[in-house]
Amino acid sequence: MEQITAGPKGLPISGNVLAFRRDTLKFIRDAAKEYGDVVHFRFGPKRHVYMLNNPDMIKEVLVTKQAHFRKGKGLQVARAVVGDGILTSEGKKHIRQRRLMQPAFHRDRIAGYADAMVRQGVELMEDWKDGEVRDIHQDMMKVTLAIITETMFGKTVKEGADKIGHAIDVGLKYVSTKATSFIDIPLSVPTRSNREFVESSEVLDKTIYGLIEERRKSTGSHTDLLAMLLSARDEDDGQGMTDEQVRDEVMTIFVAGHETTANTMSWIFYLLATHPEAEQKLHDELKSVLGGRLPTVEDIPNLTYVNLIISETLRLSPAAWTINREVVEPVEIGGHTYEPGDTLMMSQYVMHRQEKYFEDPDEFRPERFAGDLLKRIPAYAYFPFGGGPRICIGNNFALMEAALLLATIAQRYRLRLAQPDQKVELEPVVTLRPKNGLPMRLEKREQNE
Repeated sequence: MEQITAGPKGLPISGNVLAFRRDTLKFIRDAAKEYGDVVHFRFGPKRHVYMLNNPDMIKEVLVTKQAHFRKGKGLQVARAVVGDGILTSEGKKHIRQRRLMQPAFHRDRIAGYADAMVRQGVELMEDWKDGEVRDIHQDMMKVTLAIITETMFGKTVKEGADKIGHAIDVGLKYVSTKATSFIDIPLSVPTRSNREFVESSEVLDKTIYGLIEERRKSTGSHTDLLAMLLSARDEDDGQGMTDEQVRDEVMTIFVAGHETTANTMSWIFYLLATHPEAEQKLHDELKSVLGGRLPTVEDIPNLTYVNLIISETLRLSPAAWTINREVVEPVEIGGHTYEPGDTLMMSQYVMHRQEKYFEDPDEFRPERFAGDLLKRIPAYAYFPFGGGPRICIGNNFALMEAALLLATIAQRYRLRLAQPDQKVELEPVVTLRPKNGLPMRLEKREQNE
């Protein structure tokens, strides 16, 4: 099979790294338009990355031939933050951990967390004042952190919440920078970013090991996620998880389950502020379904427009904007053979904006998901939660949380852009977040609106 070389020309040594970093999303989208189904990038002298822009090829990598791959460099680096949890583990260990965790994320189990999600949304708004400008992204980070700590540990970790949030942020930035760097500086070298990262890891470890130890000593009964993890037993050998395994899974849920939903909520409020007709449809639905009361988990199936808004936001601004896999044994995908060490990149951001699957792909149109769109397009043209055996285990948790937070907050407030001509940029770190936050002006809604 011939080697694929079609792709943007890079610099002699660094290849495409600088262009990729300068404006990542534009760079990969332009490359997909110009070079089609497969684009070759080179990061540094020897690292070859192939971006796949064909849903059938993506399905081969994530589903049919997934055993030929391991997680890409970004998630290998992420082990430094989240340990060897469900996000980063491979092979038999991943299968075992997923099996142990599955019951904690069963639909019926997570329905029990709905009240906590709504209550935390209400508590967030207790500090809000009509007319004030707030960084809504920070507020969304705060509320999703509060939800994850309450559902995980059965209590709020208010005193240390800011510290935890900052430590997670430092960790994510470290992973993002290191994943695209072709110069590997060991953690033992005391650079500024290495020092900050080590400090943030210590904060997270101290907090989480402290909570695990406290729970192991507790004699009361608990129904939170931590209780589920501590009581989980392997069906083959009856073994539970060690403290270290529990720490890795807790850290994974913390990082993956707090930042991602916060980003989705931020983008929802930004898109509604810039699309008043969609916002009006949302308010009409909230009034007819809820009539001023707080939402419950039973209301979610009836909040059809709420769910359409979430689907369309995940299309335009998917929290996970790319999935990378590293080839571990020669594999043929779409008629091309890839060798060990090659990286295959599949970008939700690129696929979700392809004209052949989505009419006017840059437009925010929640209604596009109202019909049978997802039946008409290939499965991997839209895959906000990944796919195959490694599909996001918390997808139902995240969708429920987004629906309940949106219904709770939008009943009480309209969120307006702080400046009429305000432009908000997408910043692709590990997740897709609003660059420099999201300042918005609060506008209190009247009850009868």
